[in-house]
Amino acid sequence: MKVPTGKSRYMHFLAAIFSLALVATSCGSSSDESSGSDDTDSETTAASDETTDDSASSETEDEVVLDAKIFVEGQLAATEGFDGPEDGPSAQEGKKVIYVASDLTNGGVAAVEEAAKEAAGVIGWEFETINGQGTAQGRSDALNQAVAQKPDGIILGGFDANEQSTAIDEATSQDIPVVGWHAAADVGPDEERGLFNNVTTDPLEVSRFAGKLAIAQSDGTAGVVIFTDSQFEIAVAKAEAIKEEIETCAGCSVFEIKDTPISDTDAQMPAVISQLLQQHGDDLTHLLAINDGYFGGAAPALRDANKEGAGPPFNISAGDGDAGAFDRIRNQEYQFATVAEPLSLQGWQIIDELNRAFAGEGPSDYVAPPALVTPENITDSDVFDPDSGYRDNYDAIWNR
Repeated sequence: MKVPTGKSRYMHFLAAIFSLALVATSCGSSSDESSGSDDTDSETTAASDETTDDSASSETEDEVVLDAKIFVEGQLAATEGFDGPEDGPSAQEGKKVIYVASDLTNGGVAAVEEAAKEAAGVIGWEFETINGQGTAQGRSDALNQAVAQKPDGIILGGFDANEQSTAIDEATSQDIPVVGWHAAADVGPDEERGLFNNVTTDPLEVSRFAGKLAIAQSDGTAGVVIFTDSQFEIAVAKAEAIKEEIETCAGCSVFEIKDTPISDTDAQMPAVISQLLQQHGDDLTHLLAINDGYFGGAAPALRDANKEGAGPPFNISAGDGDAGAFDRIRNQEYQFATVAEPLSLQGWQIIDELNRAFAGEGPSDYVAPPALVTPENITDSDVFDPDSGYRDNYDAIWNR
């Protein structure tokens, strides 16, 4: 992918377009002066108008692609914003919290659970995990079991709060604060859904990252299918935002949005991928998904179709940046990129949010940014875990 080295190249491009426009205008004037025919003048004017329209369209398209490339270049080098909040209440002692996981086979859910457990150990709390086993009934059973234990706090690990509103209402009626991870489409507190805070990166920003990368990497010619899971409000919002971003590029196409359950990707994706390859052929240049798990399921079908691991199609995930995704990107095995969340940092933030609730304070306003990860900047780590000192920062707040 040829990415400009900075905005100077972008400005140089616009200057070149402007210069060409001046030359074209000058040539048109000379032609008009040398002709005395009204018909010739009309034809020249019509041709000039058509050329101007085509040039304006071309210039607009080039601006979209260049803007995307400049954006991608900046994000590949981004290092700021991963240090957590500046202050908060000291540790509230003797608490028990329960992490209700949507599905611990999901790498993002498991990584956040591990980090939250680590942070709970540092702050001195008891920590328990109940696995929802990847089904709505399993999540309902797990959450009801958690509420029945009357813990001090509950964490929703990767499922929609609306799905389990009855159990959440029961928890809040018992003054048990509930903090979500990816539990709603928006970042922050959500009183209507019973969430003291919803910890996530901005899902629409994550989607914008993924869309811009597809535009930039394809030089404005991406043919895209987007995968989502309509069981989750956040997944639907992310898919729509990806579509909107791709549609800013006149030379790109969104063929369809495929609704495929995240929990069933291994079973369903091989057949889905085979069908898409037959339907769209080489026009299908990019697969974009709201979660990395789709590409673990897609790999066998792509391999069977004799597609190269490095693409096309180029597979880009708008979250979460789990260990499987990092391994695929590092080895160029059917995943080109992920818009990774700082999963470990978010696990620590969840514990801090509960500590604020126990102290009678409001939630923090801290929102961690996402990170664009491609073969160009991937590290040896299993997940994106920035070396920002956030663990020490939280420890200092709790134990001051």
